[in-house]
Amino acid sequence: MSSCRGQKLAGGLRVASPFPLCQPAGPSRGKMRSSCVLLTALVALAAYYVYIPLPGSVSDPWKLMLLDATFRGAQQVSNLIHYLGLSHHLLALNFIIVSFGKKSAWSSAQVKVTDTDFDGVEVRVFEGPPKPEEPLKRSVVYIHGGGWALASASTSWSPSDEIRYYDELCTAMAEELNAVIVSIEYRLVPKVYFPEQIHDVVRATKYFLKPEVLQKYMVDPGRICISGDSAGGNLAAALGQQFTQDASLKNKLKLQALIYPVLQALDFNTPSYQQNVNTPILPRYVMVKYWVDYFKGNYDFVQAMIVNNHTSLDVEEAAALRARLNWTSLLPASFTKNYKPVVQTTGNARIVQELPQLLDARSAPLIADQAVLQLLPKTYILTCEHDVLRDDGIMYAKRLETAGVEVTLDHFEDGFHGCMIFTSWPTNFSVGIRTRNSYIKWLDQNL
Repeated sequence: MSSCRGQKLAGGLRVASPFPLCQPAGPSRGKMRSSCVLLTALVALAAYYVYIPLPGSVSDPWKLMLLDATFRGAQQVSNLIHYLGLSHHLLALNFIIVSFGKKSAWSSAQVKVTDTDFDGVEVRVFEGPPKPEEPLKRSVVYIHGGGWALASASTSWSPSDEIRYYDELCTAMAEELNAVIVSIEYRLVPKVYFPEQIHDVVRATKYFLKPEVLQKYMVDPGRICISGDSAGGNLAAALGQQFTQDASLKNKLKLQALIYPVLQALDFNTPSYQQNVNTPILPRYVMVKYWVDYFKGNYDFVQAMIVNNHTSLDVEEAAALRARLNWTSLLPASFTKNYKPVVQTTGNARIVQELPQLLDARSAPLIADQAVLQLLPKTYILTCEHDVLRDDGIMYAKRLETAGVEVTLDHFEDGFHGCMIFTSWPTNFSVGIRTRNSYIKWLDQNL
């Protein structure tokens, strides 16, 4: 039964009101009320899940909350898949990420895009429009980020797809710079571990630098840059250092450009790690887990590493390296603020013994010898205020500057980790567009 109010007309007739005044009576009304309560509760839970406190200076905070909630949700689904024994959590997470944003190779009127391999390593080549006055093009070898495990689709289920965000970045670079962009699809964790990712990018880049290959793509051998973001910035920095010591290379790199690079795993309590411990989209705990995954380590080490137990004063292997990342002297006061170093007197020496890669300059380019740093080319480093890796980049810039390398440090006060690839709807951030424009402008002026 329902009670219905309407308009009474002559003759006793009653017609329904054009307004939604009809309401179910009895049990139906109770069910509707319960549904409303349940819906309200679900909305409240969703808001609770999405909302996280963010600094007022970060770009597009509510959009960042939604992006972070999406990424956290994907991580939780992948962890469940791992727990059920269906797949490794990183394989599952990469599949989810790529499924949301994959794009097959396609060419536009301005940019020719092709998938090929360089010495067995998959690459995607973006060829910008030619300039009549410049028969040879400049070039950027780009290495994508993703914790050495994500953001690439070089997997068994989709060998020809690349995540949309990097595809758009490389297309923009090729078009705006009239350049050849080589995006390296290095193998990922858990298929391979350190140092195989480095071997892949070195092998692919060496192949590209061969005179006959450069001639094929009409690239000027004196105008080549190595670049990458996040974990890709780590690999680019490692490659740059390795190439300075390789006498067999005829063609050298003119520039290196590192975008919020991860450069060390010895101190997880730099001011930026302390300040941004839970800041999206790369909280400290997640970054430490990426390191452990990269080295095929034990997750039991994560909590000890977070408090720097792996580089405590009683760990002799780390003693000689501390001065190379002493942030109290390498960082300006505007970044150190009131933060204090976290140095444990006694810790867990077993971590470094089982994971000696932690102290390897190939994984931690920030700790390289001064003699290596002084041979590096002109450098661009982009950092973001709301990023655990901020201080890695700033300290590297300072060490390079001290070694006599010309460095441009481009810092964004409202930036967050990963922002540069988020430039198109629905994940278009103001700071993403500004960082990308600033990066490409520097390349245009210097390459």
